[in-house]
Amino acid sequence: MAVRTLLSRKTLASVLLRNDIGAGGMAAAAAAGAAQTHSRGIHALTLPDLGYDYGALEPVISGEIMQIHHQKHHQTYITNYNKALEQLQDAIAKSDSSAVVKLQSAIKFNGGGHVNHSIFWKNLAPPREGGGESPHGSLGWAIDTHFGSFEALIKKVNAEGAALQGSGWVWLGLDKEFNKLVVETTANQDPLVTKGSSLVPLFGIDVWEHAYYLQYKNVRPDYLKNIWKVINWKYVSEVYEKESSA
Repeated sequence: MAVRTLLSRKTLASVLLRNDIGAGGMAAAAAAGAAQTHSRGIHALTLPDLGYDYGALEPVISGEIMQIHHQKHHQTYITNYNKALEQLQDAIAKSDSSAVVKLQSAIKFNGGGHVNHSIFWKNLAPPREGGGESPHGSLGWAIDTHFGSFEALIKKVNAEGAALQGSGWVWLGLDKEFNKLVVETTANQDPLVTKGSSLVPLFGIDVWEHAYYLQYKNVRPDYLKNIWKVINWKYVSEVYEKESSA
């Protein structure tokens, strides 16, 4: 069967996003305000704005790190994703199945980088805007139920994040199948949904070195210890309440 009969140009972007990144991951990115524009009949991604200044998270995360992380690293994922998607569209038009297969990894990696970072920016807030305040309400109760206490959750996330070899992410997620909170890690730019289709990310911490090295050098545990001071629990709670009741 010809490649073009498997994927039409009209549905190209949506199918790849669902198959390679996962519907849950893209839904989370949409909730995080991920922007898209139309280009050549496909959905081209654009860099989302932050809800705060680059220096607003200091001294936990320096303004220099935030600016480079957002303008350089996140933008690179978007640029490479859009490029790969255009190449894929051309390959499908030419029925070049070999090229289609080769492009899948680039789409997954760069698309995942966009999804994960779009969530990450929303997970953070300056202390003056509530960043670092302990979770309350239904999420606070769920944390106590599934982990024993908020302090126990912090300890588990920090341990999992510090132990992750190489680059990746540590997540607090909701397993919608069992209505249970879970802590998971993913390698490289894999979204949480790659660990299970019923998993929805509530917050994720980027443990790639580009997220902390300029400030914390090679001491990832210090970065993990301090980032809790700027976690946006109001936003995390809103996502939890929406997803747990859906």
